[in-house]
Amino acid sequence: MKHLARFAVIAGLCTLMLGAPHPAAAQAYPNGVVRVVVGSAPGGLGDVVARIVAHQLQEAWGQPVVVLNQVGAGGQIAASTVAKSAPDGQDILLDTSTFVIHPTLHAATIPYNTLRDFAFVTQLVNLPMVLIAHPAAPYKTVGELIAYAKAQPGKVTCASPLLGSASHLAGEMLKIEAGIDVMMVPYNGSPAAMLDLVAGRVDTMFNAYASAKALADQGKVRILALAASTRPADIKEYPLIADTIPGFAVASFLGLMVRTGTPRPIIDKIQRDVTRGINKPEVKAQLEKLGAQVVGSTPDEFDVYVRAEVGKWAKVIKASNIKTD
Repeated sequence: MKHLARFAVIAGLCTLMLGAPHPAAAQAYPNGVVRVVVGSAPGGLGDVVARIVAHQLQEAWGQPVVVLNQVGAGGQIAASTVAKSAPDGQDILLDTSTFVIHPTLHAATIPYNTLRDFAFVTQLVNLPMVLIAHPAAPYKTVGELIAYAKAQPGKVTCASPLLGSASHLAGEMLKIEAGIDVMMVPYNGSPAAMLDLVAGRVDTMFNAYASAKALADQGKVRILALAASTRPADIKEYPLIADTIPGFAVASFLGLMVRTGTPRPIIDKIQRDVTRGINKPEVKAQLEKLGAQVVGSTPDEFDVYVRAEVGKWAKVIKASNIKTD
């Protein structure tokens, strides 16, 4: 019995020792400069949000937090940097919706495994999207657009800013879910697509609410509906696409990820401190001016969200037979 008692004590001590590094790691974190790695160029939305995040974390930790811009390959260069980093939270990836699209769109060439190589920290913000049309279009609602497109297959055009972008795939999903034949017109970015929509050279487009709202207020475009799953509290004047096509939801997001294997207490610390920072009234107002709605989800919630989004876009990409060069 004495031997058994001694064994139990030793086993208990071992368990405590094995569990100890995680709290200790969190207490020692951060250990020197933390880098927020982003695939956006300086001045882009991702870069602006990254600098807001870096500033809030630096204030909370009293340690230097810097932004590292690694532009290229639609964010894959930045993501690769963090995927290859040490699992210690010193490198944090800030990525966009392309993060959940690339696993299928670039399945043969993507240099990391999206769901295996990253631990998901938090969805920072949601960027609502809307379906817009030229003001002279003969439809004012999603239902009218669907009826028009079914009556005249192939006549309606939809701008596609960048192959595989959230805007492009939203248009493809609309075609699938509504069962309509719409011609996708490729563009090299949203500004060019929006110029042609305003000029009437293309009929419809999915775009960020903030950008579309400014033009709608000037009468240059018409917002048909929001692509959100539920109505945002601060956007009340437009219907949802989901009112006509149940379950239809498309949104852009910005979120934080770290290397898989990063101790959970470090992940929780990043999530807790950044969420506290972005929910400060003045910071939240700053983000809302950029058209972003603060989310601040938990690591588990963000993990579920990312996996669902990967699956959703995989179905759209395969059903639409979208290929990359």
